[in-house]
Amino acid sequence: MTEKKETILQTALELFAKEGFNATSTSKVAKEAGVSEGLVFKHFNNKAGLLEAILKEGEKKFKLFYADVVMENDPRERLRKIILLPFQIAEEEYEFWKLQFKLKWELGYDSTEKMKPLVESITKAFDELSYPAPSLEAELLLQTLDGLSTAIIKHEVSDPENLMKLLLKKYEL
Repeated sequence: MTEKKETILQTALELFAKEGFNATSTSKVAKEAGVSEGLVFKHFNNKAGLLEAILKEGEKKFKLFYADVVMENDPRERLRKIILLPFQIAEEEYEFWKLQFKLKWELGYDSTEKMKPLVESITKAFDELSYPAPSLEAELLLQTLDGLSTAIIKHEVSDPENLMKLLLKKYEL
């Protein structure tokens, strides 16, 4: 990928995450990236193509992010790893994750299919550990982690270390 194309993608990611997809024009992306709007169109065809390129790159990151959890054989370790994920998000990745959360609301972006292997893996872990309602327990944990991830990214968590310890203790990990 060329440096200018990477700059356009990074700029669009930041603007979409900060201002929203609908509120961000391709001309603003081009101006902030220091390129012509024509170059944006040359590389991505339109604003939707730009978003699609960001999401494709993001999907690669997302799969790497949770691959270790899904591939884990020990159910207790699998749960421990999923609980640790929100606390391991690098600050330089916050814009990408902000965009993911924003898209859920702004565009009705559905990540259900993308999350399916993770959900199945966590459900299986609860089943292997003989929880009475494994799918509900998995949903509860994943929803908790989703909200916690949002709060971490927005810098709204006052004591992440102790929250992490509390969750690990709750599941006796």
